[in-house]
Amino acid sequence: MYRLPLTVTARAAPPRGWAWGCGRRGAHHRAGPGLPRLGPGWAGGLGLGLGLALGAKLAGALRGAAPAPPPAAPAPEAPPQAELPPPPREQPLAPASPQTPSASTPGRYARAIDSSRDLLHRIKDEVGAPGIVVGVSVDGKEIWSEGLGYADVENRVPCKPETVMRIASISKSLTMVAIAKLWETGKLDLDIPVQHYVPEFPEKEYEGEKVSVTTRLLISHLSGIRHYEKDMKKVKEEKAYKALKMMKEIMDSDQEKELKDKGDKNNEKKDFAKAKIEQDNETKGRNAKPVKKKNDFEQGELYLKEKFENSIESLRLFKNDPLFFKPGSQFLYSTFGYTLLAAIIERASGYKFLEYMQKIFHDLDMLTTVQEEHEPVIYNRARFYVYNKKRHLVNTPYVDNSYKWAGGGFLSTVGDLLKFGNAMLYGYQVGLFKNSNENLLPGYLKPETMVTIWTPVPNTEMSWDREGKYAMAWGVVEKKQTYGSCRKQRHYASHTGGAVGASSVLLVLPEELDAESVRNKVPPRGIVVSIICNMQSVGLNSTALKIALEFDKDRPDMP
Repeated sequence: MYRLPLTVTARAAPPRGWAWGCGRRGAHHRAGPGLPRLGPGWAGGLGLGLGLALGAKLAGALRGAAPAPPPAAPAPEAPPQAELPPPPREQPLAPASPQTPSASTPGRYARAIDSSRDLLHRIKDEVGAPGIVVGVSVDGKEIWSEGLGYADVENRVPCKPETVMRIASISKSLTMVAIAKLWETGKLDLDIPVQHYVPEFPEKEYEGEKVSVTTRLLISHLSGIRHYEKDMKKVKEEKAYKALKMMKEIMDSDQEKELKDKGDKNNEKKDFAKAKIEQDNETKGRNAKPVKKKNDFEQGELYLKEKFENSIESLRLFKNDPLFFKPGSQFLYSTFGYTLLAAIIERASGYKFLEYMQKIFHDLDMLTTVQEEHEPVIYNRARFYVYNKKRHLVNTPYVDNSYKWAGGGFLSTVGDLLKFGNAMLYGYQVGLFKNSNENLLPGYLKPETMVTIWTPVPNTEMSWDREGKYAMAWGVVEKKQTYGSCRKQRHYASHTGGAVGASSVLLVLPEELDAESVRNKVPPRGIVVSIICNMQSVGLNSTALKIALEFDKDRPDMP
């Protein structure tokens, strides 16, 4: 429907035909005296003939088709599509799954883009997500960003690269930058009790012993402060059950290795002892099945509608609750721990938390990243969805995230998240390049700071990839290869997010560099992937890692 008027316009445009006719008539009037003089009747007939011929040509063009040829004759070729200028919004959006690709698609990564798009369609269809937006950068340059599905189902608004969604716990990684800046300038000590900055948070005891909660422990979820689950017994039983299960897996793995290395005969005594321990552990595990704990989306605090004016006020939600574990002893993921970190940032910086974060977003050129508030008009903000008990897609209830801006309350786009990931990657790598390129600008965070942030912390867990550990507001998987010509585990850093009606991931896959390979290169070197989705409980880390590895295959050896 769009092409017919353009075809008519293209074919019916008269300039060339009329110029040709005028040229011929000019030649006739300039005829020399040697030619016989033509009478006025002949000229009129010629003009009438040309007019009829031209009229027939124009009529054929307006009909958009030549007369039908005989059956034996070949059909005339249609003009190449490239010759026609594309109309606005020429590519219609499919009703079931609209998509808005980025303006340009570099040919080098066409295979990776096609493969990744297909993977995202599969994930979207599998979980029934209304919309997903993805962004990928290679060596600091955004290569691909695209929206699949709908940002607003009711109004049929398609997702696009500019779509703004909840990024949930990726907010923790953003908050870490504020902590690191204060740490680098000496305004914040990570290892003194938090009461030094926030006396409103009471001193704590664990099993009758006075203990200290520090900023460093809060960052890596080792403080013992609870998450959304308030029942300490349920949390402890679940942790014990997971520990026994993990111990069994480790013992099974060790036993297999020993049998391969030394043989069955030399290890009969050890095998007998291990079998007995394993049997005892299984018995304990059967007798210590955990009470079923509610998932986060069944916890009432996740759906708070109360507006909190500042971080200090938010502390009343949890500050008087007992610690679930002795600080430093066990990992317990806690968004409330980051609410306390926001209060520490306010006191150490002298600014309100949101003001300080907006300054950081400005420095990082993250112009679409803001705290989530209901009242402001935020362009391109998506709606958020969940499936009810009847498996019908419904809007999520209204929530106010002011109590947890630091731990899960920011909105952003995939483009801004790519900028953030590349800024972190640049700071992580720039120290390697200083000897080969002295003109490089410093990173937003110092290299030693970024190395510390991306170093796994003992006694922690990375729930979205069991191969990794939690570091400082990032999950980190270290490089590892156990067997030759077998699986090679790449080093990467990521953080996932889950909020009411939203899921997200930001993943950074650094290039493997050494002193020799940095020549003629500049940081950042590696792949950054960001994915945001307007439905909750969608695991995206493994998808982001697969996409990063697809693009890594097509990277050039040299910049």
